[in-house]
Amino acid sequence: MYAIIETGGKQYKVNEGDIIYIEKLDVNEDDTVDFDCVKAVSEGDSFKVGAPNVEGAVVSGKVLANGKAKKIYVMKYKSKKNEKKKIGHRQPYTKVQILSIKA
Repeated sequence: MYAIIETGGKQYKVNEGDIIYIEKLDVNEDDTVDFDCVKAVSEGDSFKVGAPNVEGAVVSGKVLANGKAKKIYVMKYKSKKNEKKKIGHRQPYTKVQILSIKA
């Protein structure tokens, strides 16, 4: 059984027990979070697609950690202008383990 959920403007295909890294949510560690924006659910041979969401479907998960990803560097450069700028960025994330899929 798997489901396709939407959170943080992105869609994720999840199974029970999966660990996913999603855009940062305003929740603490060891809290449970419910995703009610379920786009599709597959169970065996049946496949339900919502318009836009599946009615009554909920995916619940447990927050394992909140953190920041590895730092990336962005360089801006303009030739012949002696203009350079180096910017670093660390994207915040929430690590979630999927506990159950109810459809």
